[in-house]
Amino acid sequence: MSATLSYIKKDSPIHRLTGSTKFIFFLIWSVAAMITYDTRVLVAMFLMGVLFFVMSGLKWKDIRFAVLFMTWLIVINLIALYAFAPEQGVGIYGTRHEIVHLFWRYSIVAEEFFYLFNFMMKYLAVIPVALLFILATNPSEFAASLNKIGVSYKVGYSVAIALRYIPDVQRDFHEISQAQQARGIDLSKKDKLTDRLKNSAAILFPLVLSSLQRIEVISNAMELRGFGKNKKRTWIVERPFKKCDYVAILVAVLMLAVSAGFMVINGGRYFNPFV
Repeated sequence: MSATLSYIKKDSPIHRLTGSTKFIFFLIWSVAAMITYDTRVLVAMFLMGVLFFVMSGLKWKDIRFAVLFMTWLIVINLIALYAFAPEQGVGIYGTRHEIVHLFWRYSIVAEEFFYLFNFMMKYLAVIPVALLFILATNPSEFAASLNKIGVSYKVGYSVAIALRYIPDVQRDFHEISQAQQARGIDLSKKDKLTDRLKNSAAILFPLVLSSLQRIEVISNAMELRGFGKNKKRTWIVERPFKKCDYVAILVAVLMLAVSAGFMVINGGRYFNPFV
């Protein structure tokens, strides 16, 4: 199981899209999900995202760690929302249908849980597309795409290096962890949490030093090659738009239009089935 997110090279319709197309698609798709709380739109976006993921040819094992981690964050977010505002949905939808009273001010209210469901769907509508953008986009091509839409090539190249650096950090962490455990430092679940946190310092300190060393090597290499001297640069991985790129952007724009259209129909961001 891979515990990191990095580019996975495959031959699929998603991979054949240019980096600029995938970046524009992700931005438009995210805006479409953010501006609405309409359950119908969010569920449709989630299902389409799953379909795009199937089209990419990527496997569950490629995203398992990321999905589990994001699921954990979503659950914590939902619990916090309910804990601090257990009847926010009542204020939004204007009605109150209590299913069962729990204790104090906490009850299972249909409006609140419908609001929490829509809040969860906003995440789920974007996560498949975000994972595809990360896993199906070559970092160098992503840098070229940022530069193509007007972002400074220095910023784009910095982002590309950061994306390429993630697998290196993971590999260094694994190697240092194995070396320290061979020296008798216990990092397993059998040890106490406080001892495991103390022992983790034996990994983090050399990891930071190796990272700083790699940064120095890369910065010296870029400086020796005159990086940043000119205002513009060319990209060997930059590709022109094709028909499939325009189709993908059109799909994202149509979804944004549908999301905005339902806001007009609903008279706001929320779809209210309780009226």
